[in-house]
Amino acid sequence: MDNFEMMKGFLLAPLESFRKVRDTDWGDSIRYYLILLVINAVLSAIVSIGMASTAWTTFSALFTQAGVLLPAAAGTGVIFIALLMIIVQFVLVFIGAAWLHLFVYILGGRRGYLQTLKALTFGSTPAMLFGWIPFIGFLAGILSLILGIFGIRELQDMTTVKAAIAVFLSVLVVFLIAIAIAAFFFIAYSVVTPVPVSVP
Repeated sequence: MDNFEMMKGFLLAPLESFRKVRDTDWGDSIRYYLILLVINAVLSAIVSIGMASTAWTTFSALFTQAGVLLPAAAGTGVIFIALLMIIVQFVLVFIGAAWLHLFVYILGGRRGYLQTLKALTFGSTPAMLFGWIPFIGFLAGILSLILGIFGIRELQDMTTVKAAIAVFLSVLVVFLIAIAIAAFFFIAYSVVTPVPVSVP
């Protein structure tokens, strides 16, 4: 299958598609994910530029009424941000796959890191294609999470329950760590910030 046929397959027949990519190599997985990243970045940039242009036009009109002229530009940094996000997401997928593979291995997955990476890259299809659409993007993210579970099941020869536990634990631990870090900084800020004392 070419890459666009694979996208269609992972949207409409994900289980069959995961079985077809079981024997694909690193290059196929990375190439597919890069195409998804570029599509997501382009569509997200178009939406962002449109929203930024609308906001800029509104604010420019308000400032013009106040006698202040603003340059007619909007969204000039969106393209740079899109390119940066492609690089960041490309690096993060390898780190995320390694983190997920730790739990996959603990729960009995023995077919190697590459299969876990495939579960993430191919399973991310809905989120990458539709994540830029408000609200629908959230649902696409949930669907990608479910596809990740099916991908782990099919590519690591695990039960659905074990695959789901592996994915759930990998997400939960990161969530708990983020909460702990946020709580630490909040407490540290509260300690170092003096409490104002009212003078009668």
